[in-house]
Amino acid sequence: QVQLVESGGGLVQAGGSLRLSCAASGPTFSNLAMGWFRQAPGKEREFVAAIRQGGGATYYYYADSVKGRFTISRDKAKNTVYLQMNSLEPVDTAVYYCAADSDYSADPRLIIAYDYWGQGTQVTVSS
Repeated sequence: QVQLVESGGGLVQAGGSLRLSCAASGPTFSNLAMGWFRQAPGKEREFVAAIRQGGGATYYYYADSVKGRFTISRDKAKNTVYLQMNSLEPVDTAVYYCAADSDYSADPRLIIAYDYWGQGTQVTVSS
């Protein structure tokens, strides 16, 4: 069983930065693919970024809307994945969710790929 706890959300002005953290509990963090999703009011949950290991390499995935502004990373020693968000825009306002994929069974950009979810952290970007 994996438990995920997000932190780091808050209110920031447009152009500002935030770093979200997702602390994972459980013995298999290093084997998990990790992702960030977000959900704005009245909208469906959407993919933001993901990180996955395979064949000795690390693969990064980003939504087009955040490419060049957001960076996903992980610290295996701390069982934590991060989402560094720069040049934030009001359209980035949403609840951000961390997710873990234990079996690499689907495209990491898809919600169905993930087995475990955090409770979410609110990010609000003011204009």
